[in-house]
Amino acid sequence: MSRSSWLLPLASIVVAVPAQATQYLSVEQAQRLCFPAASEFVEAHIVFTPADVAAIERASGQKVRTRGEQVWRAQAGGRLLGFFIVDYVIGKHEVIDYAVALDASGKVGRIEILQYRESYGGEIANRDWLAQFAGKGGGASLAPGRDITIISGATLSSRHVTEGVKRVLAIHDLLLR
Repeated sequence: MSRSSWLLPLASIVVAVPAQATQYLSVEQAQRLCFPAASEFVEAHIVFTPADVAAIERASGQKVRTRGEQVWRAQAGGRLLGFFIVDYVIGKHEVIDYAVALDASGKVGRIEILQYRESYGGEIANRDWLAQFAGKGGGASLAPGRDITIISGATLSSRHVTEGVKRVLAIHDLLLR
């Protein structure tokens, strides 16, 4: 039996596995939903220094797994409306792309799930679940299961998004305020 005769059936099995990713919103669409009054979004991306990473981890209790953060200043007529921050966490196995809109004082205005790649647990994109974060600031307790409801069937995804929001709030308080 030649090598190609046994590899071909294996390749067809690998190719036939369906992808489960759901793209909910682009960054631009989420920006408009979160800040409808904004006339512009000005890039204010952050690259973390080792001291920044240590401070964020200390303040949030969460591990920093990226070298920086994608941040935009939402503005209207030159006036700061808030910050739009794109972040990433691991659900159970796959990356979840989400955005946090913070008002000018650093409180959560809205959260949007941008892309969800897990085969189940997409309930974290539910507006009622995401609304739990509204009004939370850097000093707020965001304990998964106590302050923020954990979704059955999306336990790790909801826990990790909650932890990510806590980290984003620490980034705001330490580096954007």
